[in-house]
Amino acid sequence: MLRMPPFELAEPETLEEALALLAEHGEEAVLVAGGTDLLPNLKHRLLEPKLVVSLGRVSGLRGIEQQADGSLTIGAMTSLADVADNAHVLRNAPALAQATGLISGPQLRTMGTLGGNVMLDTRCQWINQTHFWRKALGYCLKKDGTLCHVIEGGNRCVAAASNDSAPALMTLRAELCFAGPAGERRILIDELWRADGIQNKHVVPGEILVRIILPPPPAGHRGAYGKLRDRDSIDFPLFGCAVRLDLDQDGKVSDADLCAVALVARPSRVKGVAELLIGTSPGAADFDEALEAVAALAYRRCRPLENIPGDAAWRREMVPVYVRRTFRAAVS
Repeated sequence: MLRMPPFELAEPETLEEALALLAEHGEEAVLVAGGTDLLPNLKHRLLEPKLVVSLGRVSGLRGIEQQADGSLTIGAMTSLADVADNAHVLRNAPALAQATGLISGPQLRTMGTLGGNVMLDTRCQWINQTHFWRKALGYCLKKDGTLCHVIEGGNRCVAAASNDSAPALMTLRAELCFAGPAGERRILIDELWRADGIQNKHVVPGEILVRIILPPPPAGHRGAYGKLRDRDSIDFPLFGCAVRLDLDQDGKVSDADLCAVALVARPSRVKGVAELLIGTSPGAADFDEALEAVAALAYRRCRPLENIPGDAAWRREMVPVYVRRTFRAAVS
C-alpha cells in the first residue's frame, strides 16, 4: 500500500485565509482542489509538502453564471461533472463540455474541478511512478535526478501537459482570473503556459486560480473535442485535440482553430488552420479538401515524444485521424 507523506492540512473558509497561508508557508505549501491528481502524486512522493491547503471550504469558488453579454463565468472549484452537464456550457462551449466529460471516470469527475484540471501538473511515464521505481531508475530531471530519460542528453524536462480542458479553453479564447498577494490578475489562457515540463505555468508564487471566463461565442459557433486513449474511461490522453468552427449566415467557415495536448510541456495551437478552412462550406467538397490539408498540417506539426505511455509513432499516425473526426463531429 502506498502511503502519503506526513503533512498538516489547512481548511480555510475564505480566499483571504487561503492566500495568507500560502504567503506564510511559501514553497512548503501546496493547494488541493478535488485532489484526484495531487493525492496520487503525494503517494508517489512527487511532492512532499509540509502543509496542504484545501480549497474545499472556501466560499465563492463554485458555480457557472451566464453574464448579460453572453459570457460565462466558471468558478475554479466547479466540478468537472457540473461543467460537462451545464446547459450554458453545452450551448456556448460544446468543446469544453465534451472535454470535461471525457476526463477520467464518473467518480473522479464528481470530485475533480475545472481549475484543478487547468492547473494540472505535467506528466511523464518516467516520473509518474512509485518512489521505489524512480529510485531504481536513478530518478529524472524533473525530481531528484539530473537526466532526462526521454531525450538523451536533454537539459530541459519534456513531461507532457495532459489536461483535456486546456485545448478546449484555448479555442474558446478563455481568460483566467488569479487572486494573489498583489490582488486579482487576468490573463488569456495562452499566456499561462511555458515550454518547461518542470514548471510549465507562468504563475506568481502564492496565487490561486479563482475563475475562468469564456467570452460570448458568435451565433454560428461550433466546437468539439477528440481524445485518443487506450480505455474509454480513467486514462489520461495519449493525444487530445479541440477544434473550433465559426460559421457565417451563409453556413461558410468564418473562423477556425485547432489546439492539441499530450505532446509536449504546453498545449499547442496548430497555426495556419483558419487560413485553410475560412470560406469553405461544411458538407461540401471544398470543406473536405481543406480538412485533408488541415489533417496533413497537424501531422507535420504534432510530433509526440516517448514521454507518456503509448508508442509515439502510432500516436503520431493517429493525429490526422482524430483531427478529421473532431472537425466533422463539430459540424455534425
